[in-house]
Amino acid sequence: MRFLDPARWLLLGSLVLATSGCGPKERSADSGASAEVEPARPSYTIGMSQCNLGEPWRVQMNADIKAAADRHPELRVIFKDAQNDTLKQRAHVEEFIGAKVDLLIISPKEAQPLTAPVARAMEAKIPVIVLDRALLGDKFTCFIGADNTRIGRAAGEWIKDKLGGKGKIVELTGLMTSIPGHDRKNGFRAGIAGRDLEVIFEADMKWLEPEARKEMESALARFSEIDCVYAHNDPGAHGAYLAAKAAGREKEMLFVGIDALPHEGIAYVEQGILDATFQYPTGGAEAIENALKILAGETVPRSIVLGSRVFDKSNVRDGGRPLP
Repeated sequence: MRFLDPARWLLLGSLVLATSGCGPKERSADSGASAEVEPARPSYTIGMSQCNLGEPWRVQMNADIKAAADRHPELRVIFKDAQNDTLKQRAHVEEFIGAKVDLLIISPKEAQPLTAPVARAMEAKIPVIVLDRALLGDKFTCFIGADNTRIGRAAGEWIKDKLGGKGKIVELTGLMTSIPGHDRKNGFRAGIAGRDLEVIFEADMKWLEPEARKEMESALARFSEIDCVYAHNDPGAHGAYLAAKAAGREKEMLFVGIDALPHEGIAYVEQGILDATFQYPTGGAEAIENALKILAGETVPRSIVLGSRVFDKSNVRDGGRPLP
């Protein structure tokens, strides 16, 4: 047997002690025996069905939903664009049901055709948040949107005041198979009632600026006197303005719209293109806020009504004025 000299025994012993001294610490760190392990968060998939992305306001809605969801790593949002096609949007809802998403958000193109698919999602135990445009019946979890009738009435009252209760009006409506289109029209008519204000031309421009411009060209060809254009959204009001400007008549009339996006309607008021715009919030942040509550098992209101503001040249620099 070969023996080590005493010096080498001392060196070997010190190495063993050094190794045994750091070993338990490394195992403790690896095993986490002395540290609390945070449980993994549940993850959820949300399906978002947007009726179209041809309107800047709807692009902003999707952006608001994404920005709010991005603050919650446990959420995954799948966006689908129906491209203004009701049948395509119905198919998207069915796809989300088949994929068993945890929650559905929908901003429907039309009320009646989307009511049944949303009801089927509810039957499949998928909670549904309806955003902006209401559906028929009550087969949904929560509706979030502003009061379109109130906004339309406020627009009518603003126009009545600016025109002194007398004048000829062109009304360019949103899609009249959607509930907001009806509400913005009915509210407006109530707002101008009782005075000598006449809607001489009405056309459905389907929320689209090119359609509004085309319809306004028809109105200009038919009527030599127009005092105001009331459009159901800012792209519609802007399209009407462009048509009037091309005809050299933009200074003859007021232009009023709805939406009040900072880079669109509010900017148009600041530039003197529109005379007023009424805010219609997208509800994107509120949709995610309430989706989180629903997914956590909390009860949310059946209907959440968002506030609105009017922006005109008297207040646009101050952030507008809340509707009463």
